[in-house]
Amino acid sequence: MDAVLELIWTGSYGSTTIDQICDKADVRKGSFYYYFDSKADLALAAVDAQWQIVRAECDSIFSPTIQPLQRLKSYFEFGYRFQSEMKQKCGYVLGCPLFTLGAEVCTQEHTLQKKIQEILGYKLKYLETAIRDAHAAGLVDAPDPATKARMIHAYYEGLLTQARIHNDVEVLREASAGAFAILGLRTSEAVVA
Repeated sequence: MDAVLELIWTGSYGSTTIDQICDKADVRKGSFYYYFDSKADLALAAVDAQWQIVRAECDSIFSPTIQPLQRLKSYFEFGYRFQSEMKQKCGYVLGCPLFTLGAEVCTQEHTLQKKIQEILGYKLKYLETAIRDAHAAGLVDAPDPATKARMIHAYYEGLLTQARIHNDVEVLREASAGAFAILGLRTSEAVVA
């Protein structure tokens, strides 16, 4: 599963072959087909397994015991650290694996597309809950937290894509300030403990 994710993320879904996956994972092709019917089935299982790891991190970051604006700030800091680690490992900023894969397969692999949509929906809910809590605490004026969450999510995915295109993780440094601006806060107002 790690092999397919790395090959797809550093290259593309279309260019990744089952032979490459087997070579990278050091398994025989027969073993691949014993467990999976296709590359799409393996990619689906790999995306889901990776999400379970990321979800545990998001559960911690977005804990309701943490001040809502700090949750948002911590989420963007986590993204910056993760992308920095991937650049050190691979030599490139890779951006969002879900958007990278989803943009490529959305018209071809519908089961994989649905899984990516499901995971992105969870990410939106984390953002929405933090925004709803910030609104309830009087920290922001966001009576429609779902819309604000979609705006922030789109903004952040755009930053991740720019970071990938420019191979510059520093692009992500502005994520918190941009998200807080979308929420109507000046950076100095958004300083959180």
